[in-house]
Amino acid sequence: MDIEQRQSELIDHFVKQASAVSNAPSLASVIVEATSNPLLFAFSEILALPNVLQLEATDNSVYLDLLRLFAHGIWSDYKSNSDRLPQLTPDQILKLKQLTVLTLAETYKVLPYDQLMQELDVTNVRELEDFLINECMYAGIVRGKLDQLRRCFEVQFAAGRDLRPGQLGNMIQTLSNWLSTSENMLVSIQDKIKWADAMSEIDKKHRKDVEEKVEEVKKSLFKADIDFRGHEEICSESGGVMDYEEDRSRPKRRRHPIS
Repeated sequence: MDIEQRQSELIDHFVKQASAVSNAPSLASVIVEATSNPLLFAFSEILALPNVLQLEATDNSVYLDLLRLFAHGIWSDYKSNSDRLPQLTPDQILKLKQLTVLTLAETYKVLPYDQLMQELDVTNVRELEDFLINECMYAGIVRGKLDQLRRCFEVQFAAGRDLRPGQLGNMIQTLSNWLSTSENMLVSIQDKIKWADAMSEIDKKHRKDVEEKVEEVKKSLFKADIDFRGHEEICSESGGVMDYEEDRSRPKRRRHPIS
């Protein structure tokens, strides 16, 4: 099962579970379970539920903040606000660090080891590489190459995270700009194709004209050659008659008898 299908099934499960409860403590329990699940990395559908948003005005509002952290935040965000958030379980800590790698991988294609160790509170390269391999690449959330010589992680793929508030508008604008650029490029390509087709037709016509002229010249040369050969034969035959007649007109020499 691929990561997208797995995510979709887990999201449906927790959305139904959260929708089925109405009291704040039960919702808080669902949020803790969802953010601790080792296979779930998207939370916006749960966050959008009306009864979940109603936690804002209750004593359990910190669990709504916790869900927002897992939807959009990273490990350093938790450290900065740990006094106002519930204490994380080991599974939640691991999950938030995985999400931190996802966020960095979405932004940069080359992640220096020093930056990753600082963001993840990792003390050495071996520990970092083990985390990237075992907890990120094997989990299917990122793919890439570990470059020990350059001390960096080259990102080849990163699963998308939940969109932050306001991010959708920017994404739509970016896609609209890309679409406009693509359409302009397509028009330019089509114009070049039309020009190439027109030049091809002109070239074909030119070749045809040249071939026709060559044929005409060949025919003219052939006809001229025939006429020349005919004239040469006539002249040769006339010369032969004249020589014969001239030979007949000469007086014969008498032969004197031998005494």
